[in-house]
Amino acid sequence: MLVTNAKELLQKAMAGKYAIPSCNFIDLDSARVFCKTAADLKLPLILAFAEVHKNMISLEEAALIGKYLAGQYDAPIILHLDHGTEVEYCLRAMELGFTSVMIDASMKDFDGNVATTKEVVDAARKLGVQVEAEIGHVGSNVLEGDGSLYTEPEEAARFVAASGCDSLAVSIGTSHGVYKTGTPKLSFDALHGIAAALPETPLVLHGGSGTGDENLSRCAKEGIAKINVCTDFYVAAMEAVKGLDDFFDVKADSNAAIRKVQEHYYRVFGTK
Repeated sequence: MLVTNAKELLQKAMAGKYAIPSCNFIDLDSARVFCKTAADLKLPLILAFAEVHKNMISLEEAALIGKYLAGQYDAPIILHLDHGTEVEYCLRAMELGFTSVMIDASMKDFDGNVATTKEVVDAARKLGVQVEAEIGHVGSNVLEGDGSLYTEPEEAARFVAASGCDSLAVSIGTSHGVYKTGTPKLSFDALHGIAAALPETPLVLHGGSGTGDENLSRCAKEGIAKINVCTDFYVAAMEAVKGLDDFFDVKADSNAAIRKVQEHYYRVFGTK
């Protein structure tokens, strides 16, 4: 079933000290696997489509797929736009039926980020859509984060108050994509400070893939309500189909691998 109040579901995760996985789909197959797995396990799901994948399927197709599947499976499903970089793209997603959108203006200065986020929030309020924003910097393929790039608790609190966003993606040392070597070192001190400054605002962790089960389990228990995973699904799918030469076997085995990763992260996140 399609959930229209994403913040309420995330606040429930906060209170229960678990996280909900945000799974990025790129086509009907991957979306169906995510929804069916959630329904089979009777667990909530954030079904996410990232703007960066608009060359794979259009936003219109993503909305149709998400809404249709959410209606077919008996699990709480949030249809979420991930990393929307343009206000207009976020507005279009809301018009098409996404129940949650992320506006990522984190590369702007503080005032610019607030202004852009608030523009999306103001439009979302009229449609009953939840808005995620980001403050700080999630890197790319690094192990040691620069502490100066961690989200500052006081700044995060000011940002939420000024922008009105419903949830906040924060930087504590993760990166997008595949880590070159090893497991990243996260700053749990930073996480604790942010969580204390924003006791009512669900916090989001981007760059979950490759971050390590122990790190992610701690994040879920210590303040993160939503954890984004993308790369791990498709790396597992590629591994599963090596050596196959039958198209239908490729489809079946890649889907099975995606499901296995999703089941694993539900356990790691302690999702209820």
